[in-house]
Amino acid sequence: MNIEHRNAVRPIQSDHLAGMRSVRHGFFTREGGVSSGIYSGLNVGLGSDDEPARIHENRARVAAWLGRPDQPLSTPHQVHSPDAVTISEPLAESARPKADAVVTATPGVIIGVLTADCGPILFADEENGVVAAAHAGWKGAFGGVIENTIEAMIAAGARREAIRAVLGPSISQDSYEVGPEFQARFVEADAGHARFFSPSQREGHFLFDLPAYVVERLQKAGVDATWTGHCTYRDEGRFYSYRRTTHRNEPDYGRQISAIVLGD
Repeated sequence: MNIEHRNAVRPIQSDHLAGMRSVRHGFFTREGGVSSGIYSGLNVGLGSDDEPARIHENRARVAAWLGRPDQPLSTPHQVHSPDAVTISEPLAESARPKADAVVTATPGVIIGVLTADCGPILFADEENGVVAAAHAGWKGAFGGVIENTIEAMIAAGARREAIRAVLGPSISQDSYEVGPEFQARFVEADAGHARFFSPSQREGHFLFDLPAYVVERLQKAGVDATWTGHCTYRDEGRFYSYRRTTHRNEPDYGRQISAIVLGD
């Protein structure tokens, strides 16, 4: 499908974080990029098969929008783990750590995570000058990436009660069908997890509410949290979606970025 995108980069911002004068953030969409074809738009995925020059131009546009055109984007090599890393200087593209969350207390260092249905979470403690970005698919969230990110922020100087977190565009429950083994894994860990599943049209299958699950884990971890309410699967004009690509048997997919940076 040929999708036209506006020239301007137009990320989604949450009121939950937008009022912080020393923090700038964005849940970036497909808008404003130079990629074409199945990657049409602002594809920032270093692991995609898109043309490298287009990926780097897109990443540069994100940095410029965040007010740091001279800075690279520090994104980890995501592996659906519960691991968080803390950095004090930008990550080199050639030496990205295998992790699914990044924490920093260093002004000017842009940190972010890439997604295409999984949940991107941006965290900020403006009072103590600590920010974080986490990639929370079901596996990472189930394994503890949320709690590990918060603990890493506290170790970097944050205070739990001062942290705000926002879950960005993610696949919504209506579009996330899972099998019985998936549902059983969650219910065996906690019978209360059954509330995050509803029956799908296919017998024995379920619809999983990833956003509700992630937001509840954030809140149980003691931070003020919310979701932007955007579904990546249903809104093709704005978001890349791994599951949508899979259903179409397309060879690859783009990734959008959610990023945050502390001011000087």
